[in-house]
Amino acid sequence: MKIKKPGAVVIEGHVQGLSNVRSLGEKGIPVIVIDKTNCIARYSKYCKGFFKCPDFNSDEFTPFLIDLCKKENLQDWVLIPSNDHAVKNISQNKTELEKYYKIITDDYSIISKIYNKKELLNLAEGVNVPIPKTYYPADSSLVDFYLSFPVIVKGIEGLTFYKTLGKKVFVTENKEELIGALKKIEMKIPLNNVFIQEIIRREENSYVCSFTSFSVNGEIKSFWIGEKVREHPSEFGTATFTRSIPVNETLELSKKLLSELNYTGVCEIEFIKDSFDDTYKLIEINARTWLWVGLAKECGIDYAWYIYAYLNNIEINYPKDYKTNFAWSNFWVDIIFTTKDIIIDGKDFKELSTIFENNTIQSVISKKDFKPFLMMTLLLPYIFIKRI
Repeated sequence: MKIKKPGAVVIEGHVQGLSNVRSLGEKGIPVIVIDKTNCIARYSKYCKGFFKCPDFNSDEFTPFLIDLCKKENLQDWVLIPSNDHAVKNISQNKTELEKYYKIITDDYSIISKIYNKKELLNLAEGVNVPIPKTYYPADSSLVDFYLSFPVIVKGIEGLTFYKTLGKKVFVTENKEELIGALKKIEMKIPLNNVFIQEIIRREENSYVCSFTSFSVNGEIKSFWIGEKVREHPSEFGTATFTRSIPVNETLELSKKLLSELNYTGVCEIEFIKDSFDDTYKLIEINARTWLWVGLAKECGIDYAWYIYAYLNNIEINYPKDYKTNFAWSNFWVDIIFTTKDIIIDGKDFKELSTIFENNTIQSVISKKDFKPFLMMTLLLPYIFIKRI
């Protein structure tokens, strides 16, 4: 592959990776995709090449990127990761990688404060950003435990917690259940790597929303906000159906966080609205593009392009507004899990119809680039095993 124009390397080619490939490809920017498994983004007509890589969290990942640059003539191409482990690995090896690529990922001194949940929660409290009530267990005896049930157990490093235990969270309804969960967790990881939070239930006026932005040195240049409407599992899960909304309260809270972090790049900041005191409380920050970044693009906020333009010194006018009340569906995943909820949990059949409404954007389906949807359909069992 001998392409002279600097392009972009999209790291992880699932749904968000496909959106980033299309965003840049539509502008004539060459894009290649790397992933540790087969992925749908590699089948996009805008993808100029696909390369299988080592695990994003492995010691072999950075040497792979350097070797790829040399072999494929990718000097000064932009790296766009869509995976937390890739973000962490790139940030830890940024000095070496910057000899070959243009990198939006922030320094590890900043990334570590984001992906270490204890550091992030402490930082949030320091700038008066509300968080759910939190407890850090010294051991499973729970001396002086002060939270009200139900509570949730999470990993201080969330992706590592999930990879090790096979669950993102443990939900417990009483002290006996909590002690049992902690003992199970303690068999695989030390308890100083977990924390416990009170659950803010998803009631009528309580929902999870994502404030997303492109920032430079902590200053927000452009932003977009959406809410989770459906997810799997039904609580604490991955979005399957989302909607674009205006929530000014999260803008002010996010300004505090990003300024304190001095953050540069794209991020997603998740908040949950607590209907008890009518406040938005911080859940987590993802220092990358996220699963439903394609909805932001359709609403007028094109994050992949902002990354590329910023790193290549292209002047652009960052939008200060975006379209609201547009929806996004992760088509097959949403259909399968919504149908399950209708059959098993008795949810209203009307929920399924929202997937086909005119203002609903499908995550993979595109008339101009249809092959990824075809391949996703054919590879559905494989994708569920590897990705869902």
